[in-house]
Amino acid sequence: MRHLARLSVAVVVGIALTTAYTTYRIWDQGDRDEARSADAIVVLGAAQYDGTPSRIFEARLSHAVDLWVAGVAPILIVTGGKAQGDRTTEAAAGRAYAISRGVPETAILAEDEGRTTLESLENVGRLMRAEGLTSAVFVSDRTHLLRVLRIATDERIVAWGSPTRTSPVDTSLDWQLEATTHELGALAVYFLGAGHLVSEASAVRGE
Repeated sequence: MRHLARLSVAVVVGIALTTAYTTYRIWDQGDRDEARSADAIVVLGAAQYDGTPSRIFEARLSHAVDLWVAGVAPILIVTGGKAQGDRTTEAAAGRAYAISRGVPETAILAEDEGRTTLESLENVGRLMRAEGLTSAVFVSDRTHLLRVLRIATDERIVAWGSPTRTSPVDTSLDWQLEATTHELGALAVYFLGAGHLVSEASAVRGE
C-alpha cells in the first residue's frame, strides 16, 4: 500500500507538472508574433453565420488580411467547412471577407472541408504541397497557436505563428481559462495519437 500511495502521488505530481508546463507553452507561443516572409498566410476558421464571420473569425481574418497587405506572403489560405445546418462554409465566409478587404480572388486558396483543426490542417498540407508551397504564417487566437503549429509541422509545413490580438477571447479571463483548458485537452488527445477525436464545437470556436 505504501508503494501504491507513492506511485499515486508521483502520478499526480507528474500530471500537475505536465499541465503547468503545457499551459506555459500555450501562452508563451501565443505571446510571440513570428510573422515573416513566407509562401502563404493560413487563417484558421471559426464559426460563421450565413456567410457572416463570427467575432472570433472576423478578428482572425482581419489580422490575416493585414499581414497579406503588409506583404508577408502572396497567398492567403482560408479554412473551415460547414457545421450541421449551415448553408455555406467557414472558408467561403472567410474568402468573401478577404475580397471585401481588397484581397484579389486569385490570391486566395480555400480549404473548405475540415471541421476540426486537425482536419483543416491535414487538408491545408495537401493543398500547399499541390501548389508547391512549403512555408506559412498561421493566424489564430493566442491559445490555439501551439497546437496549430505542432500539427502544421507534422504536416511538413515550415510554420510560424502570428496571433490575433483583438480576439474576443482575450477580453475575458473566464474565456481565456476556458480556451486554455480546451487546448490542454486537445493537445493531450493529439499527442496520444487520436487527434481526430477532438471536437471543435465548443464555444471557443463558435463565438
